[in-house]
Amino acid sequence: MKTGVLDLLKGKFLVSGDAPKNWLFIIFISFLATVMISSSHSADQKVHQIALLNEEVKELRNEFVDMRSDVQQLKLESSITGKIAEKGLFPSETPPQKIRVKSLNVE
Repeated sequence: MKTGVLDLLKGKFLVSGDAPKNWLFIIFISFLATVMISSSHSADQKVHQIALLNEEVKELRNEFVDMRSDVQQLKLESSITGKIAEKGLFPSETPPQKIRVKSLNVE
């Protein structure tokens, strides 16, 4: 056991007779670690991007609600009456009358 640990610390497995097999395994593990780290960074970047987009959606939703309430206020009859009163137009005092057209039955 003591000699195995000592050989491992000295790195004899890298220069022994079956060293090419060990080197290939180390290169393969290094490649997998690089891919894993790259994938992790990519996932973190996407999480941050999603968080930013969620914030933007919240801001746009709030802006939409504000605009909708403003438009509803502008569509009220009292606000329209006030705006046209500045131009000298006033609502009619007499209500509108229905006009009915009677058709003649021509046979």
